[in-house]
Amino acid sequence: MARRILFLCSQNKLRSPTAEAIYAERAGIEVDSAGLNHDAEVPISPEQLAWADLIVVMEKEHRSRLTRRFSKHLAGKRIAVLNIPDDYDFMDPVLIGLLEKRCQPYLP
Repeated sequence: MARRILFLCSQNKLRSPTAEAIYAERAGIEVDSAGLNHDAEVPISPEQLAWADLIVVMEKEHRSRLTRRFSKHLAGKRIAVLNIPDDYDFMDPVLIGLLEKRCQPYLP
């Protein structure tokens, strides 16, 4: 069974959609992405959290906001923080390099 990974950032415009795009075809995993802001392109939902085996956030602040808003949906969920600031455009080669390096410990 594929491991399900949910990538989160603030707006779901740059970092988490880039992560979703670069890992979409990787064998052994299924990916999705969302944003923590209420006006995000795809706002995070409890259904996405239930679906995910691993939740990957870009910044420590995202983990804090996620825990504050959705604590009852996070029981038994692993949350990884990549420490990638909001300094990159969608599919920026530097962002892709950071995502690949920092996701390596969490991906099959």
